[in-house]
Amino acid sequence: MKLQVSNTNAPVWRDIMVKSDLPSKLKPLEVMSRNLWWVWNSEGKSLFRDLDHDLWRATGENPVMLLQKLGFERLQEIIKDEDMMSRIEKVYADFKAYMKEPMRKDVPSVAYFSMEYGLCNALKIYSGGLGVLAGDYIKEASDSRVDMTAVGFLYRYGYFTQTLSVDGQQIANYEPQNFNQLPIEQVVDENGNPVILEVPYPGRVIYSHIWKVNVGRMNLYLMDTDFDMNSEFDRQITHQLYGGDWENRIKQEYMLGIGGILMLKKLGIKTDLYHCNEGHAALLNLQRLVDYVQEDKLDFNVALEIVRASSLYTVHTPVPAGHDYFDEGLFGKYMGEFPAKLGISWADLMNMGRENPNSDERFSMSVFALNTCQEANGVSWLHGEVSKKMFAGIWKGYSWEESHIGYVTNGVHMPTWAASEWKALYEDTFGKDFFLNQSDTKFWEKIYTVSDEDIWNLRMTMKNKFINFVRRDFREKWLKNQGDPSRIMSIVDKINPNALIIGFARRFATYKRAHLLFSDLDRLSAIVNNPQFPVQFIFSGKAHPADGAGQGLIKRIMEISRMPQFLGKIIFLENYDMIVAKRLVSGVDIWLNTPTRPLEASGTSGEKAEMNGVLNFSVLDGWWYEGYKFCKQAGWALTEKRTFTDQSQQDKLDAATIYSMLENEIVPLY
Repeated sequence: MKLQVSNTNAPVWRDIMVKSDLPSKLKPLEVMSRNLWWVWNSEGKSLFRDLDHDLWRATGENPVMLLQKLGFERLQEIIKDEDMMSRIEKVYADFKAYMKEPMRKDVPSVAYFSMEYGLCNALKIYSGGLGVLAGDYIKEASDSRVDMTAVGFLYRYGYFTQTLSVDGQQIANYEPQNFNQLPIEQVVDENGNPVILEVPYPGRVIYSHIWKVNVGRMNLYLMDTDFDMNSEFDRQITHQLYGGDWENRIKQEYMLGIGGILMLKKLGIKTDLYHCNEGHAALLNLQRLVDYVQEDKLDFNVALEIVRASSLYTVHTPVPAGHDYFDEGLFGKYMGEFPAKLGISWADLMNMGRENPNSDERFSMSVFALNTCQEANGVSWLHGEVSKKMFAGIWKGYSWEESHIGYVTNGVHMPTWAASEWKALYEDTFGKDFFLNQSDTKFWEKIYTVSDEDIWNLRMTMKNKFINFVRRDFREKWLKNQGDPSRIMSIVDKINPNALIIGFARRFATYKRAHLLFSDLDRLSAIVNNPQFPVQFIFSGKAHPADGAGQGLIKRIMEISRMPQFLGKIIFLENYDMIVAKRLVSGVDIWLNTPTRPLEASGTSGEKAEMNGVLNFSVLDGWWYEGYKFCKQAGWALTEKRTFTDQSQQDKLDAATIYSMLENEIVPLY
């Protein structure tokens, strides 16, 4: 036992919640800042922006922080501004009318579990496409009045902020989030004390705070273990998205699935369906099995059928290496008590996560999800076919073509990703009810009544806005990184609004093949320096901190962009986030995507580009395989047929094809 012999100079830290108090006339702003409805309501978003343009940008488009930082004099100016006060009243009335709409009773209620959610730039609990899809799902559920409750984590550090060194090396900065400055609220009891969730882990209880994000009509509940009731070892569970070693990963997935179900029970929330967004959340079905066996006294097999009948698993990853597998020893360390709770053997539990039962295979979360979910789907038609083959070994005696795994091609939340100018055009052309009837092709037929000139003028407006954004963003970040001011101005001055601007932005993984464009620098130089048909490329994206190849690719692009022949013609925007993404998909002329087929499970950035009048130039993979077949006027495609089994030879052919299509078809057409 260690005795405390002195308290001299021993600081005792306590969390103190400090909240600013707005004048009563501005309380509607505070209410709306705490609901992410403003993210996709153009009038709501522009209202916050117009309170203070510079502060809006400085806070990363975070209305909660904006209101906290507005000075007393500015608040008084707003109150005295009759036009601004009438805008606040109008937007608040629209918000209350939206929230008053009742939820639908003709569709099942859903509990949606995901490791990440991309909702807005201010809330850094996402890394990429899977999270942005999850965010779009619950936004659409809100608009569609589907009773959905979402479950996830409030990460202290989230995913990293990217900066680039002078030589182009990616630097991953994990910056702590100040929860008091986020559009979230802590769940408290009737006495105003934080609700504490108790999650039993082997040999100890891990405690979690619960935070709520209001997403329109939807509630997203986030668990947070980073406080002093837990050990330093366990506080790290909600530190970083996809951070730490395999033990931290299983602790995270335990908390998401098992802790998530316990949280819903504590909050008194019951739903008809349970949706695992990727295998990370699969353990939710293990806790549901325990509840049916122990609380309802059901036989294990009966409980399993009930759980299966009410569960759905969405797979996002087209390769086995992308799924989580846990060694039996590590899995047993955390799950060893569950067989006794279920009345089954340890071998029975392990076999539920093995493609080949009674083998020494590791426990697969995806296999467990498939064994406990009646419905399973890929995220595009092609990915559905790939998934059938990938998981064929689970159902012995059936060919992969007979698999029940289906597909639901990923979509995007149009009110979030369509620029406000395009949304205005859509409402003027299709009517106010358009966003409630987006899937009705009859509404879309009216697009032919819009003149080509109007669409072109709108495209040029968005392009010029994007160029101004690039100039400002590039200048600020390069100066911050001690870049050469004269070189910065040289690059900025060369951004040409009359050039064909091609955008490429996504996670920098090797299979995305950003390198294809740089396989022949002489040919690329001839394309971008053509005096009659100028072309410029804008790149952006992050590589995983553990992905040396992806980071090397970013560094190589930076090196090429600084060569004299490419200066100002190839630009890399650092720290790809939701703000940069929306500017890109609405401002470039062509959206480029060159993945190794069929490794792009779906991809949705090209869909966001299309709704902003931007054409796609992509490999026939993921959603574009279906989109291009439906409407070949929406862009260009690299063939889905494979010529070489050797990937390096195929890459050379695809690169040559890209150059040829740019030189002979796309650039002259522009």
